[in-house]
Amino acid sequence: MPNLDTIEKGQCFPLYYFEDARLDGSADARIFDLSSDDRFSRRDAITDQTLASFQQRFGSDVTKEDIFYYVYGLLHSPEYKERFAADLKKMIPRIPMTKDFWGLSKAGRDLADLHLSYETVDPWPVTSIEPFELTPEQLRVTKMRFGSGGDKSVIVYNSYVTLRDIPREAYEYQVNGKLAIEWIMDRYEVKVDKDSGIHNDPNEWSEDPRYVLDLVKRMITVSVGTMRIVKGLPALSV
Repeated sequence: MPNLDTIEKGQCFPLYYFEDARLDGSADARIFDLSSDDRFSRRDAITDQTLASFQQRFGSDVTKEDIFYYVYGLLHSPEYKERFAADLKKMIPRIPMTKDFWGLSKAGRDLADLHLSYETVDPWPVTSIEPFELTPEQLRVTKMRFGSGGDKSVIVYNSYVTLRDIPREAYEYQVNGKLAIEWIMDRYEVKVDKDSGIHNDPNEWSEDPRYVLDLVKRMITVSVGTMRIVKGLPALSV
């Protein structure tokens, strides 16, 4: 879900959007009034014209959802990003019709499923050194760090838990130019804002004391899985 900052400064391309039947300028049209199930009508963000174009090229069984995941798969293609790098720095991505529509659509669907399920996928089976059954207090995280000498196959979670045998492939997946695992390590750290004095403690973000620890393991699963799908994407034959 895009936050207000995204709405103000960015653009969102959803599969669906919802039209409010009562936003007609009347005084009682309130955007957060969800009292009626009939108030909002779901609309397809992908137009009928786009659907017709893709069906003409790839067959009548193509759906708008197939197109949506095709775009998601295409935007993960290293070949696409390299070939159109100059244009991608200046404008909204343009979506070519490639010969392997279904290959990209399936890959995009698999990627989306993996990325949406990052909190529920199976944790990666790293070697987790936990000397005994830990209490919630012993599962607290303050600041994660890599192993000695910056060894990224090791993450020291806290003084009780160390994760080892993290695959190198896990450090190939980036989100907005930052490695996904490093983003988790940075965000899930106890911090105090210098200006406001606000204490930001990720240990309080879930009632499950193992949430942060398992999230790190799950992000390894997501990272490795993403890169395996990306490396298997079909060649970009436009």
